[in-house]
Amino acid sequence: MMTAAYYAAVDWGTTSFRLWIIGEDGAVLAERRSAEGMTTAAKVGFHTVLDAHLAATDAPGHLPIIICGMAGARQGWREAGYLDTPAALTAIAGSAISVPDVDRDIRILPGLAQRGLRHPDVMRGEETQLLGAASTLGDGRHLVCMPGTHSKWVRLSGETVDGFSTFMTGELFDVVSRHSILSHAVSDGGPFTGREPEFVEAVSEATRNPALATNLLFSVRAGQLLNGISSTDAKARLSGTLIGIEIAGALATAGSIDGICLVASGPLGALYRAALEGQGLKIQHVDADDAVRAGLSTAACAIWPL
Repeated sequence: MMTAAYYAAVDWGTTSFRLWIIGEDGAVLAERRSAEGMTTAAKVGFHTVLDAHLAATDAPGHLPIIICGMAGARQGWREAGYLDTPAALTAIAGSAISVPDVDRDIRILPGLAQRGLRHPDVMRGEETQLLGAASTLGDGRHLVCMPGTHSKWVRLSGETVDGFSTFMTGELFDVVSRHSILSHAVSDGGPFTGREPEFVEAVSEATRNPALATNLLFSVRAGQLLNGISSTDAKARLSGTLIGIEIAGALATAGSIDGICLVASGPLGALYRAALEGQGLKIQHVDADDAVRAGLSTAACAIWPL
């Protein structure tokens, strides 16, 4: 007999929507993915988007919903606020807010905030990945890397978030490669894996000399003009330089750590894994999809225990 549905878990990003129907045994009974992120849902209605996906999975009408991500942003469905660091991951579920005036029990998880005047920072959605990944790390102090448009590096002591830093690496890559002089060097570049010498060397150089950041970026163009490197190699060098600068910054603020955990998937995860291992850093790798589902599961089981 198929296990009964227990809850629905939703990861609602700015431009993406992911839903899983989870059974009482923890199995994924159904899955939905779309581009109906916060930007779209804010126009057509969060409840409308969610109900359409629930109907497509034949979800029971009583099924509770746990949501993380941008549905809880100020521009989202209902603002879920932030927990201030240092923050216990176990406090995330207890700080979930309920969505009023709906016919289901819908909870949205909060983000995390670092409110210091010198280094203010926020995250929303990544805290749920942390909650899922933390169970695989155990005690000790870990540096957790979560790559993305705005990469997060989290300083984690056991199950307490001591602090974190956001790096705009993905957004900078997009802006620089499209709207700067480097666009001439990389516009025709194809995909690369992170194992190419240009990428590896760029990561190493930027990690050693982050103060030379803008000089290293210009060398992408100069290298093509003077040394004839291909557009793909130029693209790999640009990516490696930006990721190397990010790694240098993250390690500079990490303090003493027992290990590095990379929470990532897909091609971007492969790039960061290659970059970190290329610097001789030993990492523990957790798939990002697995981490967010595990975090949503931990929160759901705390809110609605069987």
